[in-house]
Amino acid sequence: MKFFVDTADIAEIKELADTGLLDGVTTNPSLIMKANRPMKEVVAEICAAVDGPVSAEVTAVETDAMIREGKILAAIADNVCIKLPLTLPGLKACKALTGEGFLVNVTLCFSAVQALLAAKAGATFISPFIGRLDDINIDGMGLIADIRRIYDNYGFDTEILAASVRTMNHVREAALLGADVATVPPATLKGLVKHPLTDKGLEAFLADWKKTGQTIA
Repeated sequence: MKFFVDTADIAEIKELADTGLLDGVTTNPSLIMKANRPMKEVVAEICAAVDGPVSAEVTAVETDAMIREGKILAAIADNVCIKLPLTLPGLKACKALTGEGFLVNVTLCFSAVQALLAAKAGATFISPFIGRLDDINIDGMGLIADIRRIYDNYGFDTEILAASVRTMNHVREAALLGADVATVPPATLKGLVKHPLTDKGLEAFLADWKKTGQTIA
């Protein structure tokens, strides 16, 4: 499974990129708002910090305008992935843009049939929103399972990008179900490394090492 981080905070992105665990970045208009900087400037800086796809979202709602905005965003850097909403105009824009070789992330997916349509439109990534479904008592992980089965049934290349991930259990379950990517907040990604038994074991090892009076250096 690949890990993308869901943020426009360049300091967080650079810190995680240094770990070697980061495969890409997802942004959206809300995250850009929090950055409080010009969008193109933020996206360019993120693209320079990571080698993988960086999703940058259009704000237009009509197909031709989406295509126009998508091409402007893609011109920022080679690793920009144009993010489009899962609407009929968005799918039409997806078909046009992927047909020209652009990477496209179709976002705001809440049903398996929506994901099927996105794959047929040539989406590079589909972003089902797990947490937002859980919020209304619908099984977000069940959606991941349904999409995986449909894509495997028909041999679609579209990658399942589990989004709206809020917990470590979300990451574990998405991985077990075969999601290709999980995009997570920085704190969640950092939290995956933590386990109380790891901390306890390290504490014991260091205490025993101190008793030996040795140094490695």
